[in-house]
Amino acid sequence: MKKPILLLALLAIIVACRQNNTKKMNPETNTEVTTYYLIRHAEKDRSDPTTKDPYLTEAGVMRAKNWAKYFDSIPLDRIYSTEFHRTQQTVAYTSTNQNIPVEQYDPDQLYTEDFQVQTKGQKVLIVGHSNTTPMFVNAILGEEKYPWMDDSDNASLYIVTMKDGRASVLTVKVDRKN
Repeated sequence: MKKPILLLALLAIIVACRQNNTKKMNPETNTEVTTYYLIRHAEKDRSDPTTKDPYLTEAGVMRAKNWAKYFDSIPLDRIYSTEFHRTQQTVAYTSTNQNIPVEQYDPDQLYTEDFQVQTKGQKVLIVGHSNTTPMFVNAILGEEKYPWMDDSDNASLYIVTMKDGRASVLTVKVDRKN
């Protein structure tokens, strides 16, 4: 009679242990970290003020190469850019080095639910403009914290980390190295 009770107790312990392990492995309780790296395009050609879609200057190309060096040590999962020449050029070296295609985003549709789902748990580079870059950061934060960037600011990097539904922001300057 003692053997069946002992076996039942052992079976109950095994089942309880398996349930605890299952809870630990449940993806809903697993916290994922999503990191967004947001930059403004590099220096653009201002020689023709009527041009709405200028290319980068020589200094801008150097900065784009510097951004690529900066991101060499960060394995990105996705890269987004607006459709303009200056943003596409800024991210081209990083895209090539990491073998990641550049996806376009609509500046009027920032941080949508689809975007959040597609980028969850990933490291994502987003290249924009003096207005769209801080607007994107603000959209992630859900508050109007960052104003438009100064038109001469091509070195700011916003690193937004999402964990457990909370966002934190680190801003750094990444100066051009010639």
